[in-house]
Amino acid sequence: MKSVQDLAVEIVAREGGFVNDPDDPGGATKYGVILNTLRRLGIDVTRDTRIDVADVRALTPAQAVDIYVEHYHHRTGIGALPEALQPSVFDMYVNAGANAVKVLQRLLTSMGFPCDADGQIGPQTIRAAQMAAEAAPSHIADAYAIARRNYYYGLADARPASRKYARRRDGGKGGWITRAEEFMAAKYRLTEAQHQARVAAWG
Repeated sequence: MKSVQDLAVEIVAREGGFVNDPDDPGGATKYGVILNTLRRLGIDVTRDTRIDVADVRALTPAQAVDIYVEHYHHRTGIGALPEALQPSVFDMYVNAGANAVKVLQRLLTSMGFPCDADGQIGPQTIRAAQMAAEAAPSHIADAYAIARRNYYYGLADARPASRKYARRRDGGKGGWITRAEEFMAAKYRLTEAQHQARVAAWG
């Protein structure tokens, strides 16, 4: 299994550089770290006593990795989940915050291992995840990745401005979908035809 550090480095590389997309609810972003995250954590990158867009621009890859390892992995409790689940939950947490945990909690409940969908990784969620991993060791990671993909499609269904993240301009799979599918076996990835059918109602 890859180390947390390795996973964080991959996430930073995947997220890319500075972007300030008006359709992105997160606003100014660099390496996946948004302005509100810097403010919440009190990280003044430029050390000018203000935390603003300039701090997002100045963020380095190493600083982003440190933020992810400490605040998105260690402090969230992801490290207490079964190893098979940790990479995808960690990756989604960077992208979707506590919703990554809620997706997992709903999945575990649907599998017969109930836990509250509160977005927090506590003893109940850890135990449910361990039981699910023991019951379906070859499938739990795929099941989570599929639930994650469904979450992204559902988000785009409900919010037209977000559809460009799930479907490229040429109609192919957008970044949200390809990202989720990186964490599942190839046989569970949608074909282009299946993807086109899933988004056909978007027009």
